[in-house]
Amino acid sequence: MVGAVSRRILRRLCDDAAVTNVTRPTPANDRADFLPLLLVEDDFQLSELLVDLLTEAGYAVDHARDGQAGLHWALTRAYAVLVVDWGLPAIDGVDLVARLRSRGVATPIMILTARGTLADRVEGLDAGAEDYLVKPFEIDELLARLRALVRRHADRSPTLDLGRRRLDVAGRRVVDGNEAPLELSGRECALLQVLAARPTQVFTREELLKLVFNDADSMGVVDTYVHYLRRKLGRNAIQTVHGLGYRMGQA
Repeated sequence: MVGAVSRRILRRLCDDAAVTNVTRPTPANDRADFLPLLLVEDDFQLSELLVDLLTEAGYAVDHARDGQAGLHWALTRAYAVLVVDWGLPAIDGVDLVARLRSRGVATPIMILTARGTLADRVEGLDAGAEDYLVKPFEIDELLARLRALVRRHADRSPTLDLGRRRLDVAGRRVVDGNEAPLELSGRECALLQVLAARPTQVFTREELLKLVFNDADSMGVVDTYVHYLRRKLGRNAIQTVHGLGYRMGQA
């Protein structure tokens, strides 16, 4: 458990409004024995303390200082859980949560904020967060809530049939009992999830752009990620239906 001194420091920092630049910690991929966690928080002092405390508790913490960076990392890396502040630069926390859910990111998310009215809580949870903790808070409660989120998510992690393999949506990986899992980026997983959920349906590039890449300017991004998935899963994993679009193949 975290000592009383750390609790008092954390409680004080939760009431502060300091915002400065931060230094990105060692990537989660370099700390394989820890549960990967993305912290999206713009308060330098609070985030620095949280990184230390969460690392001590067994998490491999990546720290994004604004919503845009948080969106990028959450879409391109696999995390066990996300902790997101509401009042972020670039993209606020609630908008960030909604964007991730719209792209098929199923990772459990906790909103950590000083905004504690009933209306705020409802808005955050309706956006797609699975938990909501108001500052100031006790670190022991934060850690207990994170453990509960990870447990619940592990119990209900969805998988989709790909033929001889299966897509682990929560883990963002393709699994086969005879091979090592194939890790996917957030967008690769979101695209594969859309196709695998309706394996006989032909999706136009326009539909896939809207469903998976709605912040992109060009439909070329769809072709690019189809190429990425074929490179990982094989050329037959996604079928091209000429003149129409793409559908799930045999992965």
